[in-house]
Amino acid sequence: MGKTRPTSEFNAQNVTTADVDRLAAALDAQDSADGVRRLRAWAHAALDARPGEAAVDIGSGTGTVVRDLAAAVTDKGSALGIEPNPGLRALAERRAAEAGSTGRFAAGEASALPLADASVDVVWCERVLQHLSDPEQAVAEIARVLRPGGRAVLLDTDWATTILHPGDPETVAVLTSATLTAAANPYAGRKLTGQLSAAGLVVDDRGSQALLQDHNSVAWPLIRMLAESAVRRGLIDEKRRDLLYADLTEAAAHGALHMSVTMFGALAHKPAQGPAQKSPSAT
Repeated sequence: MGKTRPTSEFNAQNVTTADVDRLAAALDAQDSADGVRRLRAWAHAALDARPGEAAVDIGSGTGTVVRDLAAAVTDKGSALGIEPNPGLRALAERRAAEAGSTGRFAAGEASALPLADASVDVVWCERVLQHLSDPEQAVAEIARVLRPGGRAVLLDTDWATTILHPGDPETVAVLTSATLTAAANPYAGRKLTGQLSAAGLVVDDRGSQALLQDHNSVAWPLIRMLAESAVRRGLIDEKRRDLLYADLTEAAAHGALHMSVTMFGALAHKPAQGPAQKSPSAT
């Protein structure tokens, strides 16, 4: 994905063959999440990939979006997934073959796309920038490879929008603040439009979707990871941790739990006169 933070589990340098099944399972779960499906539906409609176009998915993972793009551009066009993780790339290739998809996959980094200038009609980039220490370089690469008139849709999480309820407000604030350490670029979602504009692209539409956890059950692996880390760092004591666990358990038993984080999306196009120039009417 290009200059990912060293602790990112999606950094190809940090992933062993044994990790691929776990990462694939996590990506499959995200594919089936209602919020992800709704935001992707908006993104596909906004991007409007057409027969004969060249489409690219940056950070393509298990290849779900590549297969969708391949169906949209038909065999008259092309759909390519750029993925640095060889295990995920191999899995994506198998799934595409099993589905009879024309989607293809190649190794590459978001910060240095293996594509020629002005060679792509549509670009999809989902939940990649949050892992990058230099997301602006990745957006500049998207602008470079787009043809004049080409479109790009970027989707990413904004970890500062994490909400957890109920619980002692101070304890909850400690845990939700801890989610900001989960990514190299935790405010990725809110930065999309500014980064696209700075790269010379014109923002045409925006979308958002809250990713909601089940209100009837607690996401214990995540909650415990955040809470135990807070205890080790001395931010809360064990009594406050246990009280939070009890509050969340009781709320889930009554269907009253809320845990969410918001993803944002932005659609942009490359102006015909090129990214370095502005329209004469621009101010």
